[in-house]
Amino acid sequence: MGPTGASPSPSALPGARLGSVAVTTPEAALDNPVWASLTGVHTALAIVHGRAARYPSDISPFAAVSDDTDPAAWADLADLVGPGVLLGCAGLRSLPPPGWDIVMAVPAVQLLGDDVAGRPDPEAVRLGAQDVPEMLDLVARTQPGPFERRTIELGAYLGIRRGGRLVAMAGERMRFPGHTEISAVCTDPVHRGAGFATRLIRATAMGILARGDRPFLHVMVSNMDAIRLYENLGFRVRREMSFVQLRTPTH
Repeated sequence: MGPTGASPSPSALPGARLGSVAVTTPEAALDNPVWASLTGVHTALAIVHGRAARYPSDISPFAAVSDDTDPAAWADLADLVGPGVLLGCAGLRSLPPPGWDIVMAVPAVQLLGDDVAGRPDPEAVRLGAQDVPEMLDLVARTQPGPFERRTIELGAYLGIRRGGRLVAMAGERMRFPGHTEISAVCTDPVHRGAGFATRLIRATAMGILARGDRPFLHVMVSNMDAIRLYENLGFRVRREMSFVQLRTPTH
C-alpha cells in the first residue's frame, strides 16, 4: 500500500509541493482537511498544542499541523503526541523533519461532489452508539479505512440492514465550514453489487447538501472501480494527495 520504513522522496507523496499554507480559503482547507476539521466544525473534539492538533485516539488516528513546511509546527505535534507514536496525516505537501518515520504512504485522490444529487432512501437508517459494535464488525470485514469506537461522533452515519444485520454503511468524517467528507463507505462482501453504496452515498449527500455544504471524499488511486462509481454519481477528481502513517521521533 506504500513505502515502509525510510522516508520517501517528495515525488512519492502525490500532490506534494513546497510553500506555506493558511486555512483561510475553501481551497486551502481542502488541501489540509484534517487541520481544517480540527480547527473548524470539530474544534470541540480537538486536542491542540501550538500549531498542531489531533483527534482523541478512540475517535480517529488523524493529526495535523497548520503548516507542514514549518519545523516548529512539527515540534508542536511531537510534543502533543509523545515519542514513538503512530498517527495519520493527509495531504502533506512536504516531508516531515528528520527523526520522523514515514511508515506508510497511500496515494489517493480527493473528489468534490459538485454535481452529486442527494436522494433519500427508505431503508437508510441513522446509526447510533448502540450500533457501534456492528459498525466495527463491518469495518473489520471490509477495511474502508480507520474507524474507532467513537468515530461516530464525527457526524451522521447511515446504514442498511438485511435480516436485522448491518450490511452497508456510509457517513461523515472530516468537516469544516462549507464542506463535509463522505467516508466509511462499505458493504458486506455477500451483498456487494446490490447498489447499497450508491444509495447510501446519495442519502448521506442529501443531508450534507441540506446544510449548504459541499460533499467531498477520498479514495485510493488503485481503486478505479470506486473512482468510476463516484464520478458517475457526480463527483470529480480535484487533486491527488497521500494519506500517510507517521511515527513520531523517539527522542
